[in-house]
Amino acid sequence: MRNILKEGDQFVMREEGNRIAEISVVPSGSDRLILDHTFVSEAHREEGIGEKLVERVVEFAREENKKIIPLCSFAKSVMEQNKAYQDVLN
Repeated sequence: MRNILKEGDQFVMREEGNRIAEISVVPSGSDRLILDHTFVSEAHREEGIGEKLVERVVEFAREENKKIIPLCSFAKSVMEQNKAYQDVLN
């Protein structure tokens, strides 16, 4: 099973100890998070992992009562297309 873990300013997915995906989250002030980079290894693209990373960051933002500024084009696209994420989109 693949879990998404928070490691510093990133949420990371590993498989057999190897990093297969990550999303970078940069704090901006006390109430915002900037998503500036999403990466999924080529071997794991088309599995929906990038969307799962965005979903996990959205959950984290809700837990921390923060808004998200998606500078990463992938994260921005996912967030704008999903109406359930509009409450945290800045």
